[in-house]
Amino acid sequence: MMQPSTTDPAKITAMHTILNSAGETTDGYDPGLPDEELLHYYRSMKLVRAFDDICLKLQRSGRIGFSIPNLGIEACQIGAASALRKDDWFFPSYRDFGMALYHGVKAVDMMHNMFGNAHDSAKGRQMPVHFSFTDPIKFASISSPLGTQLPQAVGAAHAAKLRGEDTVALASFGDGGTSTLGFHSALTFAGVWKSPVVFLCQNNGYAISLPAHEQTASDGYAIKGMAYGVRAVTVDGNDVFAMREATLEAAAYARAGDGPTLIEAVTFRMGGHSTSDDPSTYVPKEVVDEWAQKDPIDRFEKFLAARGLWDAAKGEATTAECLAEIDAAAKEAAATAPPKLETIFSDVYEEIPAHIRKQGEASFELQKRLGEAAAGDGAFPL
Repeated sequence: MMQPSTTDPAKITAMHTILNSAGETTDGYDPGLPDEELLHYYRSMKLVRAFDDICLKLQRSGRIGFSIPNLGIEACQIGAASALRKDDWFFPSYRDFGMALYHGVKAVDMMHNMFGNAHDSAKGRQMPVHFSFTDPIKFASISSPLGTQLPQAVGAAHAAKLRGEDTVALASFGDGGTSTLGFHSALTFAGVWKSPVVFLCQNNGYAISLPAHEQTASDGYAIKGMAYGVRAVTVDGNDVFAMREATLEAAAYARAGDGPTLIEAVTFRMGGHSTSDDPSTYVPKEVVDEWAQKDPIDRFEKFLAARGLWDAAKGEATTAECLAEIDAAAKEAAATAPPKLETIFSDVYEEIPAHIRKQGEASFELQKRLGEAAAGDGAFPL
């Protein structure tokens, strides 16, 4: 078990690892998980990679406008998500496909958001990758501005505490998010109130193109927890078991009423910040090559192979199954109609104000005369 301290910097910044690059666990560690769960971890990580792969192709072919690569950080997401219950709150960043997939959100429901169609939970009001779900987990809407989800997570967690619930809120964010006011405000309040929050900083090396050493002068990001009186740990983010254990302990600490934990997961995105980005212009090739040797899925495959749960043929079959599932989801979402005009006005007010009703009636009348406006052709519809 980990024994982190909020008063000993050496313990906070020491990297916690269980599964090494050879797929071997330290000190004979046994995760105590059945084979079915271990394989669910594996398939979830492969689903993330398949979702990434197909979304990149969709964006490059002009069928969706945007996507966020997750290549290389799959274990960080899956390990953390596996430690939480379905009745806990997730306040994710835009690089958290895996948390939703692990807990049973269907790929097709995620693809509906990528296309912004009529079945999109946001009804086309959000950008692609900005998922929001209430079932099977409480997955708060992703937002593009950095750090906004952090105070929201503290608010939800504190409300649950006031109601006497043992619910935990997970707030996930990148290293760039630590430079925001939201990070400071969230950790300040969570530390004072002892709110049941797990702050997960996914330190993937770059805040868009800004390297970590230019992002902060501190010794990593976990150490920042000391200033707020927040328990903190540094974890190997490419080690799914270390991520699971750190998040389990943080959640148990929060449920016991002891307060929040800041987890710094050291990982690396082996793709761009987004599909609008070319990482080759700012990430040295040797850095990418170095991290490719730490690929979290390769590492986990070696662990599974030692248990007789994986071989190359099973790996290829899983890859093919995941790609087929995501491909089918993309085709279904692409064939789904866009949201109807009335969705602009629905889900906003319980009772529509007179001025909004007047605007809506004018819009419907215009649509009746001129037909449905076609998006993306560059022509002003009026």
